[in-house]
Amino acid sequence: MEKKTKVSAKRELTPSERSYQRLRRKRRFLRFLPLYIMLLPGAAYLIINNYLPMAGLLIAFKKINYSLGIFNSPWVGLKNFKYLFSNNDALIALRNTILYNLGFILFGNVLAIVVAIALDSAKNKYFKQVSQVVYLIPFLLSTVIVSYIVFAFLSPSNGFMNNTILPALGVADPIKWYNEAKYWPAILNIVFLWMSFGYSSILYYSAVISIDKSYYEAAVVDGASTWKQILHITLPGLKPTIITLVLLAIGRICYSDFGLFYQIPQHSGLLYSTTQTIDTFVYRALLELNDVGRSSAAGFLQSIFGFVLVFGANMLVNKLDKESALF
Repeated sequence: MEKKTKVSAKRELTPSERSYQRLRRKRRFLRFLPLYIMLLPGAAYLIINNYLPMAGLLIAFKKINYSLGIFNSPWVGLKNFKYLFSNNDALIALRNTILYNLGFILFGNVLAIVVAIALDSAKNKYFKQVSQVVYLIPFLLSTVIVSYIVFAFLSPSNGFMNNTILPALGVADPIKWYNEAKYWPAILNIVFLWMSFGYSSILYYSAVISIDKSYYEAAVVDGASTWKQILHITLPGLKPTIITLVLLAIGRICYSDFGLFYQIPQHSGLLYSTTQTIDTFVYRALLELNDVGRSSAAGFLQSIFGFVLVFGANMLVNKLDKESALF
């Protein structure tokens, strides 16, 4: 039996209908013209700051000679990338960057969620407001200021740790913190958490207070304990926020806070094995070797890895819970 296919011919518009459509488009454009004008500065910034510099990715594949310029410099292909994977310092920097960021994602989010739930449980509204301000102050401090605060604690001669804390714990010999690399993974994690948890906790706190309170009232009527309310109401309500923040953090897992890893350890060469990350490695490569090609190759790899990780993590979330995925 033959299938009948219906071919619907598009009716040609009359001149009056075409004129009416042009008039509608013009009116729509004029209606949203103020919004288009407001969009221009942001679009210009995005193009100038994010898209035009992408032409500089060419540097990653060249041996830059300043006398010849970028386009006339000799092409070296993937040589700059091979150097990153063959250089032991670069591999240590890559390892440190990924491991530190994994720790920051895990401990940072857990601490921020705990603080947000604790703030929501507090009854005094003035206590909540003061607490939020106090928690946020470290986030607003310059890394240089934080480095001096850390130095005040860890100074070998006059530091609070060597003069007060360690003697109180029965440790007689002072520790030379800036000469011992083994202590710095814990120190950097503590400093990062102290600096960042206030901002993250406010984000989670805003998500907690948006949860419908009738759920908690019903849970109390059913006899649910505080822990069960957190487990079955608060955490599921925070799930979209947690997934979004974790996905954004995964996208920057190959990046690091330059100030944290350069200023806080006082750029001590004895600590490179545990404090050097890709960003500090690129900076030192530019400062000491003046090798723009290798530095650009490292930045290029950071962007590629970040894109792949975000895309892969979002695909995984999309399969597990489609509504929680970013795209």
